[in-house]
Amino acid sequence: MSDSVIRFPDAPQHQVPHHRVPALFISAPASHHGKTTVTAALARYHTLRGLRVRVFKTGPDFLDPMLLALAAGGGHPAYQLDLWMAGEEACRKMVWDAAQDADLILIEGVMGLFDGQPSSADLAVLLGVPILAVIDATGMAQTFGAVAYGLAHFRKDVPFAGVLANAVASARHAEMLQEGLRPDLNIPYFGALLRGKDFALPERHLGLVQAAEVVDLYARLDRAAEGIGNTKLADLPPAVTFERSQVDDLLPTLTTPLCGVRIGIAQDAAFSFLYPANLDCLREMGATLHFFSPLSDHSLPDVDSLYFPGGYPELHLQSLQDNPSMKAALREHHANDKPIFAECGGMLYLLESLTDKAGKRANMVGLLRGHAIMQGRLQGLGYQSAAMPGGVLRAHTFHHSVIETEMIPIARGERLHNTSAGEKIFQQGHLVASYLHCYFPSNPVAAAQLFLP
Repeated sequence: MSDSVIRFPDAPQHQVPHHRVPALFISAPASHHGKTTVTAALARYHTLRGLRVRVFKTGPDFLDPMLLALAAGGGHPAYQLDLWMAGEEACRKMVWDAAQDADLILIEGVMGLFDGQPSSADLAVLLGVPILAVIDATGMAQTFGAVAYGLAHFRKDVPFAGVLANAVASARHAEMLQEGLRPDLNIPYFGALLRGKDFALPERHLGLVQAAEVVDLYARLDRAAEGIGNTKLADLPPAVTFERSQVDDLLPTLTTPLCGVRIGIAQDAAFSFLYPANLDCLREMGATLHFFSPLSDHSLPDVDSLYFPGGYPELHLQSLQDNPSMKAALREHHANDKPIFAECGGMLYLLESLTDKAGKRANMVGLLRGHAIMQGRLQGLGYQSAAMPGGVLRAHTFHHSVIETEMIPIARGERLHNTSAGEKIFQQGHLVASYLHCYFPSNPVAAAQLFLP
């Protein structure tokens, strides 16, 4: 990985604009240690104190950022920082932009600290943001110190702030955990969050339940924030000096092929997996965005093109089936040879039918030949390069369904590690669909081709 232009506060500074903001990178030994809960609790705690908090999520996740954005007040989306899909310069720029008016920057990692290539550790090193390791202490006592020591010393270049014990059973349990952090280890201890279901975040097969669906979300966040107030995390972390990327504009100078193009974007409880950077990219290329709900709207907005992102259509079978006017409007849009781009759940909606895990089947739009069936296990996961009609886009896939179809794909995604065949990419007229969630800024010109009338 190339050298970072974002450095610690005491490092020599280049003669470029910079900004100092308290910042913390929240990671863990693995998934399910409580990273999202702790990050959201931190954001909520400091937001309630009147601070302007900006939150980011490492990797291609859609669900955690929804929660983190609300925990930080809902004034800004939580952007994904993904070194493979977005690249180093884009990650630097997104954090630099946030630092201009933020009082605190929080970054949630993905999986374990060193998992993946690139990993959360790689991103923390690039940005120079110290890492707080959240360790679920269930079934653990003094071994807590060994786990903390391993995380702190596995790589010498990783900035390490300290550890927080999570899911702690009692005050005595917390004492035993601290006993494992011998003084000679020199690992800062930020305290303990007691085990409790009163602020646990509900989950389903793709991860957390969407934030908007959790009726008592703010009550849960408030209780989690109270726990933060009883730890050393109640104090702001040290400031990090963020320096401006030397790339002023990540998009090509004359990238406005969508000037005047009106794009309708499905967005509701069934279709919500949208990268904020994708929306920014479309706007910067000149598009006007119009949002609509396939669940509740009965007609399309006056648009030239349509974008169906992923989501949970399988949880809304009856409502989607019982909206014939929307399905008719979509068929008319397609018959008029207007572009449609559909990703994952958006693609499932455009098939002939969709069957959920309980075996309930509902009729969908029928623009694509085939039937989707939800499975009990994960069917696709990982980074892929997507050979779309206008060029290659970097993408990610994560789904629990399979498709039965006779359609012949125009291309397949190429997996980052080439472990198996990539996801199929289908095209029917001006309709392009795939399981792949594409990251538009990775190739704006290719993204524009998906929506050009």
